[in-house]
Amino acid sequence: MTEEIIIAGFGGQGVLSMGKILAYSGIMQDQEVSWMPSYGPEMRGGTANVTVIVSDERISSPTLSFFDTAVILNQQSMDKFEETVKPGGVLLYDPNGISKHPTRTDITIYKIEGARLAAEMGNTKIFNMVVLGAYLKIKPIVKLENVIKGLKKSLPERYHKLIPLNEDAITMGMKNVVKI
Repeated sequence: MTEEIIIAGFGGQGVLSMGKILAYSGIMQDQEVSWMPSYGPEMRGGTANVTVIVSDERISSPTLSFFDTAVILNQQSMDKFEETVKPGGVLLYDPNGISKHPTRTDITIYKIEGARLAAEMGNTKIFNMVVLGAYLKIKPIVKLENVIKGLKKSLPERYHKLIPLNEDAITMGMKNVVKI
């Protein structure tokens, strides 16, 4: 099993963190992983994306042109990455801020209203965990227990008190993802 993923959105949406948590989770399962971030000079508001590969086999290159799955969190990313999903692949997106929805018929499209759900849960910073939960419902490539371990590894210890909230956000995403 090899899963090649692009996660793309604005800086500040937790794009890189989501990718890092997936990578750590793969490591916890003794899988080969690659995590390759790409972002502009802005801290928040600039474009950001991360390529994550999780595989049972050695990874020959972290550089990809086409992906099994694209997780899209803004319109710029939709414009850039919709066409990079391999035929038969998956596109997961948050419709908040998307004006031109995906139109391909050779891929499976899902949506998760992560921004809305995170706001309803009282903390917009868990948006990325809602989206991660939706992804893991569609493609359970890592176990939830390893995602929690990945959270502990990637979050500074002073934020470990927020892990239960993040776990709730993942569950919320799993329950609310919709196939289009």
